[in-house]
Amino acid sequence: MPVKVAITGVAQTQTKLKRKDVNFAELMGEAARIAIEDAGLSIDDIDCIISSSSPEFFCGINEPEMFATDFTFGVMKPHYRIQTGGTVGASTGITGWYMVNSGLYKNVLVISGDKLTETSVQRGLNLVYSATMGRDFAAGAPSAVACQTRAYMHRAPDAKLEHLAKIGTMMRKNALYNPNATLKLPQISEDMMMNMAWLSTPLKLLDSCPTSDAACAMVMQCEENADKNPRPKAWIQAVSTIAEGVNYVDRDWSVPIALKEAARKVYKETGIENPVEDIDVIEIYDAFSSQHLIWLEALGLCEDGNAPKDLIDSGLTRMDGKLPVNPSGGVLSNNSIGGSAMIRQAEVALQIMNRAGEHQVKDPEIGLAHGWGGAIQFQTIMLMTKEKDMQTALEKKRAKNKEKGNG
Repeated sequence: MPVKVAITGVAQTQTKLKRKDVNFAELMGEAARIAIEDAGLSIDDIDCIISSSSPEFFCGINEPEMFATDFTFGVMKPHYRIQTGGTVGASTGITGWYMVNSGLYKNVLVISGDKLTETSVQRGLNLVYSATMGRDFAAGAPSAVACQTRAYMHRAPDAKLEHLAKIGTMMRKNALYNPNATLKLPQISEDMMMNMAWLSTPLKLLDSCPTSDAACAMVMQCEENADKNPRPKAWIQAVSTIAEGVNYVDRDWSVPIALKEAARKVYKETGIENPVEDIDVIEIYDAFSSQHLIWLEALGLCEDGNAPKDLIDSGLTRMDGKLPVNPSGGVLSNNSIGGSAMIRQAEVALQIMNRAGEHQVKDPEIGLAHGWGGAIQFQTIMLMTKEKDMQTALEKKRAKNKEKGNG
């Protein structure tokens, strides 16, 4: 019998572009300790630990889980490591859900993070491509996403550079309210975005994310234990992780079929009929501003090619819009790669718990967290609710929608 799972503890480390005060193991341990304390538990209460980071080249340590075991309280406990590129944090969270949902463990600690200042991330990204099939994209993530963006703008003629500037500005303004964001630009404006130097056309410098030293951790508990825990909690109702191939002849990077399938599965499982109406808050992995348009279309928020007009120009995804996207400022404002996809899950959990502080949206019932990684091939979704029962959560959300409509 599947077991219901709740997130009861959340932690993000003190986040800076460079954390010179800690090494990788200490950074991971910082997140682990805070998450356990946040859940109101002790180290002895944790049955299992799942840790992760991005490819070893990024932090300069081979098999970093061994280095961090003592610091993440993994001694004499089951300790697993996950690796799926940029989605690794989300994959770790999803693995934690499976561990509890299956009944194998009752209290699981999941941790993911990176110290990207330890080595050259760009060089590492250059080396992950196939020597035969990936040479066109072997200049790292910016050139690959530039190709993705060009393909999207070709099939969505309404998408302009001005839309990327709007997105980049919106995310950096959201980040001003998030104490964990690393890139804070109080003077940011669309004109400033448009006047930046080219990164890889059509992307400009601030269309890209920074690199950060950060870790994130969450405590997941089975229904029995979560019910006994008086702290606010976020119930995980559905997860999905889908992979595409690295490269094939007719692959269109601007049409993420893996994300479309992940969304279809989650919506079917949970009864979500219209994500714009049924979801209160979304956190996506927006390493580049153009990916807002691509990911949100794949999540079904609008028809393909219509995101510039229906989502951005309309203001629907603003902090004060109908469906806020990345109230935290997103990956465009804080990117440790290893921690980034789990931070999306943690941020949604905080929103559901009404613990997001200055970037809290108003009384959310249902939230969705997304992650992507690899050669734009791995896609993940986690859907959370305030109510334990999904149907009850939907009924409450739709009742609120009806009240707003009548108002």
